[in-house]
Amino acid sequence: MFKGKARSVGPQISEGMPVPQHVAVIMDGNGRWATVRGLPRMAGHHAGMGSMKDVIRAADDVGVKFLTMYAFSTENWKRPRQEIQYLWQLLEEFFRRDIKELVDRNVQIRFIGDTTHLPLASQKTIERAKEMTRPNTGMVVQFALNYGSRLEIIEAIKAIVKRVETGEISSDDIDASLLSSHLSTAGIPDPDLLIRTSGDQRISNFLLWQIAYSELYFCDKLWPEFQREDFLAALDSYGRRERRFGGLK
Repeated sequence: MFKGKARSVGPQISEGMPVPQHVAVIMDGNGRWATVRGLPRMAGHHAGMGSMKDVIRAADDVGVKFLTMYAFSTENWKRPRQEIQYLWQLLEEFFRRDIKELVDRNVQIRFIGDTTHLPLASQKTIERAKEMTRPNTGMVVQFALNYGSRLEIIEAIKAIVKRVETGEISSDDIDASLLSSHLSTAGIPDPDLLIRTSGDQRISNFLLWQIAYSELYFCDKLWPEFQREDFLAALDSYGRRERRFGGLK
């Protein structure tokens, strides 16, 4: 369980360095972590939940406003049925055991992706977490569940086309801002920083539109090995970069 504000360990963000407003995380490497230890893949997912808690704590402690975590993609349904069922059990365990601590931290929980395909028990758990944290005004933690960015963009385009067809808007009204407003992340600033663990350097259909100008940080550690100090090191790396957004400084 979360235990209040986490103690300060390991490297910290250098004084005066900017803290990213929105951090997105691809939590990768649970299965490989378990395999190299001769453990079932489910053990890796369970260990990875500990890293997720560490990162949520650390992000909250340093003042990150939005944290989006890639928990289950639309492609993950290809995994063994037993493994998928265990992931839903972990989801329910996390919110059952830790929701009070999240409430105490003033964290608001949100979800992106099509959660209607999740088991009924998981859907109820999600709704309960959203409802319990809805009044909170602190850091927003978004879990991407049954999420795929290409599908998200396609659905946004379909919604815009319908509005054009009904005459509500003109095709001349279509711009980046309009499309962004039809995405599941509408109302939330695009990520400043995207972190991916496990050494793979790809985006894997995650927030493709939203990360157009995000800083990318790839870490060789497998997700269960990624701790508070690793997250702070990523933020420190971000703070040392010069963001020009295509311009000159």
